[in-house]
Amino acid sequence: MFESRHISIRIHKPAAEVYAFAKDPESFPKWAAGLAAGLTRDGDRWIAHGPGGDVKVRFSPENPYGVLDHWVTLADGTELFIPLRVVANGEGAEVGLTLYRPPSMYDDAAFDRDAAAVARDLAKLKALLET
Repeated sequence: MFESRHISIRIHKPAAEVYAFAKDPESFPKWAAGLAAGLTRDGDRWIAHGPGGDVKVRFSPENPYGVLDHWVTLADGTELFIPLRVVANGEGAEVGLTLYRPPSMYDDAAFDRDAAAVARDLAKLKALLET
């Protein structure tokens, strides 16, 4: 089992509205820094362009459950599973991401940096939707 951290944020918009925005892979570069360089569609996958090179990204299909899971395949073939959910929280929404620590990440500081980056991404999503 991998070490994990659950990182979430409350957004003062209805869950359906948050999901409608976030389910579109083309919206990810607007709030997810790791995909900020953009995505190019490649069949049922997307290619993300970044400083470390291109990676393949596959997104869960549209669904009524708020599931926004995605899988990132690194250049070396390693696939990372990234669970992401939008759930109703009263009249607003809670967006949560479970960050898994891959076995190759030996450095605690690197895991802390990844968690901080996810928190910044979720804060950006919140800012975009609440503006």
